[in-house]
Amino acid sequence: MQYEKGLSEVADGVYAYLQPDGGWGWSNAGLVSGEGASLLVDTLFDLKLTAEMLQSMSAHTGDRPIRTLVNTHANGDHCFGNELVEGAEVVASAASAAEMEELPPARLNAMMKADLGEVANEYLRQAFGPFDFDGIATPHPTRTFSGKLRLEETGRRVDLIEVGPAHTAGDVLAHVPDAGVVFTGDILFIGGTPIVWNGPVSNWLAACDRIMEMDCAVIVPGHGPLTDRVGVQNMADYLRYVHTEASARQEAGMTARDAARDIELGAYQDWLDWERVVINVDSVYRELNPNHPPADVIDLFRQMADLKARK
Repeated sequence: MQYEKGLSEVADGVYAYLQPDGGWGWSNAGLVSGEGASLLVDTLFDLKLTAEMLQSMSAHTGDRPIRTLVNTHANGDHCFGNELVEGAEVVASAASAAEMEELPPARLNAMMKADLGEVANEYLRQAFGPFDFDGIATPHPTRTFSGKLRLEETGRRVDLIEVGPAHTAGDVLAHVPDAGVVFTGDILFIGGTPIVWNGPVSNWLAACDRIMEMDCAVIVPGHGPLTDRVGVQNMADYLRYVHTEASARQEAGMTARDAARDIELGAYQDWLDWERVVINVDSVYRELNPNHPPADVIDLFRQMADLKARK
């Protein structure tokens, strides 16, 4: 499918904002125009990018201002621009709202400025160097929910469906039934490798099934180009494969670090950011063994940098 930066109408009054190449930080967002008001799905990783996006939407929001902002999850590339959407009610799952407090912009800024070693620092510069995290306020949703929430403030129905914990603690799908469109947040990475920060993988697979059941004509992923059922199936296949391979190695007594290096990714090796297998294997190990140490984000980034450098 076509994949260019910017805003495009994907159904009547429904827009996707895409950011190639869909790698670290280059996330997607969406706009739903209604009767005198609009709903925004996600902001971007920094204030400059978010301001550029909002400007591109101004032709549609001038007489239909954004009254509702939905954050699909707590990762900064989907919420760090929230402060620029003035006057909007900010809606997120309760789990995501709590996670936003744990992952403020200042924490990412500090990681970028830390001395993690030459290989890891270069990896972080390549991943996050294009973004500016200075001066960003921690996002604070003004309305939270658990399970499901129907929004009709714009005169159009938008169903929010909590499917986390999966990618993060509180992932949410935003479904626009009258348009046949669903915004998936980071439940879908198209052409790129998913990140199982939380899991379990079974929840993520169930989320893929939910998307399939909607039978939407347009599926807007959190990263990558617009997709269809094939893209959803490919994501589920990857998750099953990594879960199976990691489980076998955990049973054999292999460490998570060694398992991530040992797994042959095959066709998935060509996916963007394939080295995220490090995070995904660690998550499977934590799922299978409650005594597996909690994830150390700094160490995981070091491992990804080393793995990518080796191959």
